[in-house]
Amino acid sequence: MLIGVRIEAAIELPMIAHGLCAGFPSPADDHLDETIDLTRLLVSNPPATFLWRVDGSSMRDAGIYHGDLLVVDRSLDPRDGDVVVATVHGERSLKRLHIRNGRPRLSFENSDMPAFDLPEVADAELWGVVVCNIHWLRQGGR
Repeated sequence: MLIGVRIEAAIELPMIAHGLCAGFPSPADDHLDETIDLTRLLVSNPPATFLWRVDGSSMRDAGIYHGDLLVVDRSLDPRDGDVVVATVHGERSLKRLHIRNGRPRLSFENSDMPAFDLPEVADAELWGVVVCNIHWLRQGGR
């Protein structure tokens, strides 16, 4: 499901000044350093940015799961290693872009799925670059 991005007012949230330890907590854990506007962090070019909900598990080994919400920027030039939204023979899907010897290759990131080789004569377009994955850890979102 493609979702347009509408930016109205900034919503600034408090940001802890130091990294989050996954071991023993630091005595300074409660120190707030600044606020951060998530829209400005996630969206650099609003007219070219879309949110897209993931349907399927072809990218699960990249940490992108069914139901995740992706931030996709159409204004970026795709680079080797980017996760991209690709249109192949009229169908849009999520793939990893590999560029070898100047030639693009698209692949799934699910070890249970076969490799996806892009034929030289394929009708293909790189629609946008995935810049962020919003993955809910709590079932059902909030």
